[in-house]
Amino acid sequence: MPRYLIERELPGAGKLSADELHAISKKSNEVLAGMGGRAEWVQSYVTDDAITCVYVADSPEAVREHAAAGGFPCTDVREIGTVIDPATGA
Repeated sequence: MPRYLIERELPGAGKLSADELHAISKKSNEVLAGMGGRAEWVQSYVTDDAITCVYVADSPEAVREHAAAGGFPCTDVREIGTVIDPATGA
């Protein structure tokens, strides 16, 4: 399945408490459990006003379905074509 980078604009995201982040994560897991393996959450990065996530999913629509069912913002979904890191330039 392809990997996607999901941008979730969320003003004040960087000020969310550990309990709030736990609740968001729990809801995400609950929605994903009901999607029959069509999407998998890999990791998320919380910044001041956004949460950027990496997902493996069968389509961008599956990512958007997850966001809608969970009540999460979904500002942009981009398919990841290639991953590079410092070893790529070594």
